[in-house]
Amino acid sequence: MNTTAQRQYGDGDASFQAAGGELGIRRLVDAFFDRMSMDSRYATIYAMHPADKLTSRDKLCRFLCGWLGGPKRYQEKYGPINIPAAHQHLSITTTERDQWLSCMAETIAEQSFHAEFKHYLLVQLAVPADAIRRRCAHNLSS
Repeated sequence: MNTTAQRQYGDGDASFQAAGGELGIRRLVDAFFDRMSMDSRYATIYAMHPADKLTSRDKLCRFLCGWLGGPKRYQEKYGPINIPAAHQHLSITTTERDQWLSCMAETIAEQSFHAEFKHYLLVQLAVPADAIRRRCAHNLSS
């Protein structure tokens, strides 16, 4: 069996391990929300989150744990999730999607992740981000 370092990202828990496990993901999520709250470029997407930002941080952290191949923490606490459907009540266009990805890219760049994993993670995060945008666009046109 390959060690985590030898496995490809996306294989088993290789991405979860590359992110530093739950602690690394928590650091990423906290830095992401801190950036969003302090940088006026991200005020629009920050305002889309409920007033209880601690719950939003918890949900994103738990989601990323499972999404990256680690423990299914989101499902343990909140139940199953469909990311696009969970965001369909919002007005997310290309602008908001790009704001979210930009904020995440800046945050990922500051993490101690390997350069290859930083690139991989941002590419992978663009997939659900765009699925959310498409779902919201469909709801706006209906």
